[in-house]
Amino acid sequence: MKTKDLQIILEQNSRNLTNEFKRLFHGRGAFYTEEWRFLTIDSIDTILSVAFYFPIEKCEEDDLLSLLKKYLTSSRHTTLVLQKRYLPQAPTEVLIGSLQKDLFVIENGTKMKLNLQSNLNSGYFPDMKNGRAYIQSIAKDKNVLNLFSYTCGFSLAAVKGGASLVTNIDMAKGALSIGRENHHLNNLDTSSVKFYPHNILKSFSKIKRDGPFDIIIIDPPTFQKGSFEATKDYNKIIKRLDTFSQKDTIVMACLNSPDLDENFIIDIFQEFAPNFTFVKRLENVEEFKSLDESRSLKNLIFKKES
Repeated sequence: MKTKDLQIILEQNSRNLTNEFKRLFHGRGAFYTEEWRFLTIDSIDTILSVAFYFPIEKCEEDDLLSLLKKYLTSSRHTTLVLQKRYLPQAPTEVLIGSLQKDLFVIENGTKMKLNLQSNLNSGYFPDMKNGRAYIQSIAKDKNVLNLFSYTCGFSLAAVKGGASLVTNIDMAKGALSIGRENHHLNNLDTSSVKFYPHNILKSFSKIKRDGPFDIIIIDPPTFQKGSFEATKDYNKIIKRLDTFSQKDTIVMACLNSPDLDENFIIDIFQEFAPNFTFVKRLENVEEFKSLDESRSLKNLIFKKES
């Protein structure tokens, strides 16, 4: 694929843009060709946010940035940000315009705080949009457990969907603090929202105090040194599901590993929680399409039958 082809894709995906987040180009899934896997381009209101995941030739980088700067002149965007995620500390550079101090992203009308100058995670995971929409659609009057909650995107969805209680658990206190701020940013009442800075694998007795839960969200990192490794630790959570669930409890089990397919999770449930039936896999956001969907984000829904 050539630079001019990227320009056509950008123009097509930029039709009817609003202040809501939209991924304009997702090279990571190799849908367009392997050579463009290094690149993602996002529209965040008036910000064009670009990320390089591995280095390219200097002349290619110059050509690409020239195209993007030209694109800005005819788009809604006034700021161009580039992050080189392959470098130590993943530095971010503002190439055109400026960034406000208190940034937020909008998804289906919900605001979430955003840090585009963070070394890796901005605080917002856009590929989970469909998962959050699903939780919002089933949360009415439900008791919701949000494991590995990070900045509490699923909690926002559950509260907006009318959940009676939401319990967020993550060992990162800073992320939970941002999660609380996210609720306030949307004028959501947090009197029925809990934020626990616990190590989940060491806190099962604490978790079940607020149960049984009607909805359980499991959205761990694939690998986080010293705290969680999917291949070793995912089953430890599934083994405990019976202790804080009840009949008809819905579980959304998530996995974002290119090396593990959906059967990895399905097999764990069959072995360690056979009373949970696999219902479906949620479709991923269209803009995040991959050449091989088995390697893309997996959001699997299970229901407890007894």
